[in-house]
Amino acid sequence: MKRPHVVFFTVLAASSLLAAETPPPNKPVLKITPGQVIVPTDAMRRIWGELVSVDLRSRTGTFRKEGTDEMMHFKVLPYAELLHHASFGDLQDFRIGVRAIFRMHEAEDGQWTWLTYIQDQMNMMYGHREYFYVDGIDPAKGELIVTQANADKSFVREKGIVISTDSETKYWKNGEPAGFADIKVGEPIRTETHGVGKGKVQMCWNVFLDEASLLKFQAAQKALEAARLAEDGAPGYVDSKQTSEVSLTLFWEGIDIARSLVAGRRVRLAPAGVDRKPISAPVEGTITAAKMQGNLGKVTVEIDGEGKELASGAIARLWVK
Repeated sequence: MKRPHVVFFTVLAASSLLAAETPPPNKPVLKITPGQVIVPTDAMRRIWGELVSVDLRSRTGTFRKEGTDEMMHFKVLPYAELLHHASFGDLQDFRIGVRAIFRMHEAEDGQWTWLTYIQDQMNMMYGHREYFYVDGIDPAKGELIVTQANADKSFVREKGIVISTDSETKYWKNGEPAGFADIKVGEPIRTETHGVGKGKVQMCWNVFLDEASLLKFQAAQKALEAARLAEDGAPGYVDSKQTSEVSLTLFWEGIDIARSLVAGRRVRLAPAGVDRKPISAPVEGTITAAKMQGNLGKVTVEIDGEGKELASGAIARLWVK
């Protein structure tokens, strides 16, 4: 799967519920396995929805399936990609009400509750290099009629989309505040939208009249996430532990940290709980091997202490010294 520099999952269709095609014969069917980074792309549903609730301690929540009253529950898997403002983020970054794509998988109990990404509208459109082209403007209603298409309009995803604005909507041009009157027919825009608790409504929190404005939001999100990872450590799974040797897989959000790791570099490791927060004091160690496996970091560390809780399959955090 193609990914831009910051790793964006793409969305292959515009319907609110997408099921992957049946895998070709003899291709092994992927299955979510505790302690391993596995995304079963041959068994998933990508659903547009409106975020209703989030519990940061259990990393669970609910969203309303767009266009219906159906409430769906989700459990964020430890390695889930949380794509916010066209970059990586974390669960607490998503505002209640935000419209996003929720990638769901079937859990052990048969319910479609396991989640491997939340992708907001900004990330989806930026990753696909798509825009809303303004076909009509109704200042009285604060509505825009738009066509969603790529840069040269060689691919048109959908026509006749209604984009709504209200008194809370903010507009941006050249990275600075603008207004509804600055929107012109024929010009491309991008948006950050939320639902209104019913139906299929795209109510704008932010309208970006140019690329520079979206990139300003993206840069702020990148800086926030980088600071968070520096403080909380890069998350990952413990693949194995033998005496004082610990092997890990670092999740994709820590890709920049993973790329910086080399043999001989000193690090700290700590086990983490369901909320991915450390549950004991970190131990220090030295990297003996490091490489990238796609967008995941594979790291082996010789630790100085026992690190009893750094067991195979455990969630861990890694800090660079």
